[in-house]
Amino acid sequence: MYSKSRNIVIGFHGCDKETRDKIVLGTEPMKIKKNIYDWLGWGLYFWENNYERALDWAIEKQERDPDSIKEPAVLGAFIDLGNCLDLIDTKYLKMLPAAYNYLVENIKISGVSELPQNKNIPGNFDLLKRNLDCQVIQTVHALNELPVENKDNGTTEKIKYSPFDTVRGVFWEGDELYPGAGFKEKNHIQISIINFNCIKGFFIPRSLEKTFVNP
Repeated sequence: MYSKSRNIVIGFHGCDKETRDKIVLGTEPMKIKKNIYDWLGWGLYFWENNYERALDWAIEKQERDPDSIKEPAVLGAFIDLGNCLDLIDTKYLKMLPAAYNYLVENIKISGVSELPQNKNIPGNFDLLKRNLDCQVIQTVHALNELPVENKDNGTTEKIKYSPFDTVRGVFWEGDELYPGAGFKEKNHIQISIINFNCIKGFFIPRSLEKTFVNP
């Protein structure tokens, strides 16, 4: 868990205070979410270096569903991105059209379902229900785990790539910060954790000590 050099980032997860405390204490297990509309596919979600966005999400979630969150809180985590499907990197972005085409062809062959669609919710135009994107990313995972021909040595040997540990993406969300702006009020980077060994530790975020300079 700790013997290698790591690419560590700090992530924040909005949740109920009781849930946060149980996870930090190790009395409640982490759980992969498998919603069909999740933006980065199935996983456990964190906002990268964005405590405020995680807290805002928990507050908004409480307003929508008071039974799910009684006291909004934020869980902090030290995350090693590992083998990351980094959708801020052109190399990995190029995987998405191929996965989409594969998905389209398989849906045509099956003849039993329609292609999922990204959708708005009433009063919002940020495509909060990312059914299509979720399915495309899950298809990337499936294709990545299929054995492929090793073209490097010119043989018919089959090799298998390592599964992705995390998925990382940037999103533009919310209202314009000013007329004509390219920036929006909820812009953020999100990380979906698939391999829970990428989480090297949890913490409860603390406030600044005002008598010291924030480095």
